Amino acid sequence: MEIKWVLAGLHEFPGIGWKTLQQIVEYDKDWKHALDFSAADWMKRGLNSELALQLAERYTADWIEARMEQLCNKGIHMITRWDSEYPTLMKETAQPPWVLYALGNVRLLNSLSIAMVGTRLPTAYGRKVATDLAGELASRGITIVSGMARGIDGACHEAALQAGGPTLAVLGTAIDIAYPPEHLSLYRRIAEQGLVVSEYPMGTPGHPGMFPQRNRIIAGISRGTVVVEADARSGSLITADRALDANRDLFAVPGPVTSPKSRGTLSLLKQGAKIVTEAKDIWEEYEAILPAMNVSKKEAVTGNKLTDEECRIYHMLEQGITRFDDLLVQTGWDFGLLHSVLLSLIMKKTAVQLPGSVYQLI
Repeated sequence: MEIKWVLAGLHEFPGIGWKTLQQIVEYDKDWKHALDFSAADWMKRGLNSELALQLAERYTADWIEARMEQLCNKGIHMITRWDSEYPTLMKETAQPPWVLYALGNVRLLNSLSIAMVGTRLPTAYGRKVATDLAGELASRGITIVSGMARGIDGACHEAALQAGGPTLAVLGTAIDIAYPPEHLSLYRRIAEQGLVVSEYPMGTPGHPGMFPQRNRIIAGISRGTVVVEADARSGSLITADRALDANRDLFAVPGPVTSPKSRGTLSLLKQGAKIVTEAKDIWEEYEAILPAMNVSKKEAVTGNKLTDEECRIYHMLEQGITRFDDLLVQTGWDFGLLHSVLLSLIMKKTAVQLPGSVYQLI
């Protein structure tokens, strides 16, 4: 069995967490032959007798294949550190996940990404700023990364989707669990139009400690982290700390000095975070590597100048083959406008129409 599947199987096995898996892998190279281990072999690697016996009895090729089939049936991608899709930036961090589970467009794992986080109970000011910043960044092709939590996280995902840009949600739950429950629709839309990621296998019971752990992934796969609104004890500050630990850029939005929701961001600004008052304050840091600004990536190749409307549709089609009706819903445009923009992209040899009113980039 391939090494990635041996690793994936260990990661899936109940009772084996990140540290235990590290312990197994670092003991010696024989872990690649773990399917042949006896209970004594497992105990040599520091596992307790109960877990060692369970592994010796149940950890088989058939067990691994059954787990993989369950993931496949749900459309879940399993990405290990050995896979090309694994986020390069994440490998540079102190505790990269051994395995990531993903629903959606896995290419976003290595796109130009900016994390946006904040309080679960934002003020009207915080929600408006988050929405404006996320929408403009996403419209320029920058992937908006957040944790799909209530408040600022959800607002940023929604704004990115509304702008037709890419967004990536990192869950603090198992990959097949939408949390909070009221974000089930958001979870499904992100899986369809962007990417949902978790390091927790299906069936993992939830506990509060999983959410701070996921914050290191939000920061780790992103070039920079923007804290929009946060009080002095906000979990968003954990994400900010992880961004600094990973030597990433840190941005903060100033707020009223009288607002408790501004205490965390104002503290970050005092410590040297870059102040953000408009989206340009963020994207100007990445102009050399921006996938899209006022023009698309395709324009750089073909020389075709695209209008703002064409750029918006282009970014939507970057997520994959898309039906006309879905584009109509995502844009909110009338039939005639969308049809004319798509026709223009086809004439510029940027997109092509497939049977059934389906479109894709060339």
